[in-house]
Formats: sequence, C-alpha cells, structure tokens
Amino acid sequence: MSLTTATSAKGAENSFEFLRIEQDGPIATVSMTRAPVNAVNQKMYGEIRDCFTWADELMPGARVVIFRGEGKHFCAGNDLDEFGTMTLQNSPARMKLVREAFSSVYDCPIPTIAAVQGVAAGTGVSLCSLCDVIICGESARLVTPEVSIGVMGAARHLARVVPEHIMRRMYYTAEPVPAADLVQFGGIDSVVPDAELLDTARALAARMAVHSGAALRQAKEVLNQVEFLDVKTGYEIEQRATARLSGHPDSLEGRAAVLEKRAPKFADA
Repeated sequence: MSLTTATSAKGAENSFEFLRIEQDGPIATVSMTRAPVNAVNQKMYGEIRDCFTWADELMPGARVVIFRGEGKHFCAGNDLDEFGTMTLQNSPARMKLVREAFSSVYDCPIPTIAAVQGVAAGTGVSLCSLCDVIICGESARLVTPEVSIGVMGAARHLARVVPEHIMRRMYYTAEPVPAADLVQFGGIDSVVPDAELLDTARALAARMAVHSGAALRQAKEVLNQVEFLDVKTGYEIEQRATARLSGHPDSLEGRAAVLEKRAPKFADA
C-alpha cells in the first residue's frame, strides 16, 4: 500500500494499479479502474494523491484534466474491507492519506472536470466535489452514507456543490439523490445522457484548452486561494495575479490578437 508520497513522477506512474492516464494533446483523462464499483482502498488513495501531486510531470502540456470512473459507477466510496478495520491506533496514518488524496485533487495545478455516472458515494462525492467542474450522466446519484454506517466524512466537500441545508438533509438521511435534482443549485454544470457523458466532458475541456495554459493555471491557483476569502481580499489577490501575468508571452499575444482581430497563437500551444 502507498502511504508515502512518491518521490518522482516516474515512480508514481509505475506504481499505478487502479488509475489509468491518457492524453490527447492538451486534454488528459484520469480513469479509476478498480472494478466493479471503483471502491477506494489505501493503495488507490495513494495513487490518486500521487497522480494529482505529480500532474505536471505525468501529463506534460495538459491544460485540462477529466477525472472519471470506468464502468457503471464513478466511485462507490471506501473499500469497507480495509477501512472497516480502522481503529484509534491505526487511523491517523490512514486519515492523513485520505486528506492528502483529496487535497491533491483540489490543489491540482490544472483545471479539472469530473465526469460522473452511476453512484458517487462518500469518497466518490468528495472526489467529484473537489474538481473544478462536474458533469453528470442521467444515471448519476450522489449519496453521503456515512451516518448510516456510523462514520463521518464528505460533508464539507459536498457543500461546494449544494447549499448547506441541502447538504445537511442529504447527510442526515443518507439517501441517494439523482444529479438531475441537484443541478438546479449550480454546483453541477449539466446532466446529459450517459452515452454522451464523456463526449460532453471532452467538448467542454476543448473549449477551455484553447486558452493560454499559463492563464488557466494562474486562474486555478487564484480561484483556490480566494474561494473562502472576503471580496476585497480576494480581488487584491486577483490583481496581483494579473500583474504577474501581464508580462507573460501569452498575455502579450492575447492582447495583440484582440487588437489585430485574429485568433491568438499561444507559446504553449
């Protein structure tokens, strides 16, 4: 099991058993491949952590990452055969690993799109909620079953997707809720037929990937920084980021393209 962060991108990818990375130009796809329902064990948590920690090296030139689950379900939560044995003695290391995995998705320097079908339960809810954009298939159902098995988790992550009172209702009832019922709250971008899910995610990724990679990465960093700040402090951080970018070749090219009424040709294209 991988409890220690890999010391190199090559070392990380060589150890992947339950993740697959594919890349088509500026669009990378990370697939969870742990049949039958992508239940996450400790090794898979380590792989998720290492994958997104080493995203730049593992997905060179990527401007967008699509995160998905192979098969009928995005992710049905933790592997209870492993995490059901958690005790006060062995839980600190495991909980640290889980936090690191979740943080790596949120902190990924590349914008992320979650493509969700079937069940997203517990950990599955956290993983998709920590992505920048969520697109769901019509079969998608989100559920936080923790209280039904006497544990805690996923609530703060789910609160990025739905309002607090909806999150609490979902948490207390532990009942699956169709994504179609949640899209009205704005945290889920869209719900599409399952057969169109991956193509829809790729189409959105392509619309994002036409922009400067430097600008996208700076936007991701700044949006994470300001998410929980007040308006004035957040805007000051955005201004500083604008100043940093203003001399970048992509910024100069973008402004020139506007003035010359042509499509930009970014240096990292």
